[in-house]
Amino acid sequence: MTVEVLVEVADEVVLERAALRSIAEADDVVEDGSRRSVEQVREEESEGVRGDPVVALETVLDPYAIVDCDGVEVDGAEYSAVETDEHWRAVPVRPDFAGLFPECGCGDESCDVCAEAMVTPRTAAVLWSAAEFLADLAYNDVIEFGDDPVDPADEMWAVFDEFPRITWRQDAVWRRQAARSCDDLVADLAAGEWPRPRCAAEEMALHLVLRYAESAVDDGWSGLDTHFAGLPEREDDLDWMLLSDVLFKDHDILELFDPGRDGIEDPDDNHNRHLNMGDYRPRAWFTTFDHMTPRDPRRPFRL
Repeated sequence: MTVEVLVEVADEVVLERAALRSIAEADDVVEDGSRRSVEQVREEESEGVRGDPVVALETVLDPYAIVDCDGVEVDGAEYSAVETDEHWRAVPVRPDFAGLFPECGCGDESCDVCAEAMVTPRTAAVLWSAAEFLADLAYNDVIEFGDDPVDPADEMWAVFDEFPRITWRQDAVWRRQAARSCDDLVADLAAGEWPRPRCAAEEMALHLVLRYAESAVDDGWSGLDTHFAGLPEREDDLDWMLLSDVLFKDHDILELFDPGRDGIEDPDDNHNRHLNMGDYRPRAWFTTFDHMTPRDPRRPFRL
């Protein structure tokens, strides 16, 4: 059995000072046979401590002194740090969208780099937040309702009642895959990539993400005034209509919402063939589009 010990760093500055003092007072800082001087070793260790509470903790804590009783042996220690809020909930680590989606800044209208920078840092941040929020809601639907058919009159549904009617009787396994499609878009943005849908489920997710993102900005919960306030502003920020044109190959999936076109999801349907839609039956929603690269099938679901 392995036991995890949690400590709260109440003051990082005080912790850093204690670690630096511990390094300065240590006698055995140089290993036998080392060509480095005591001053060199101390300076290197001090540099590693500065600004890093994990290294500072590792410097001042002695895992072998934490527990001193029969039946317990300390085999070693691993150190990590997680920033928490006042309720001890982990503060999410937000990607550096300014670095992931940089602006060329040359001002040349013929610049290929500038032309491809339609997903700006602020836009990416809002899309990322909206996709995270959508994924949370989708997984909550799975937990709350499982295999139950969607009831459009039940206001407790958060996401899957906004999907086309042909998906309302899908089971929890299908819905978990759809929820993961939201996380896939989150991962794209966190990697500095455009959230281009690779399957029908991601298409549906992205349509909802764009809607949620626009609402977030309009209603003041996008984070642009708080944790994303430092991101550079651009004239083409938050251009949702442009993104809708650029990120999708087409908008055929929206045809599934037309009650007058029941059956259009079937590739043998006349309307489907006329539009060259392809297979939009629920069982095909996670099949990668021919023009896109498949995702890693081993990528995990949320726990």
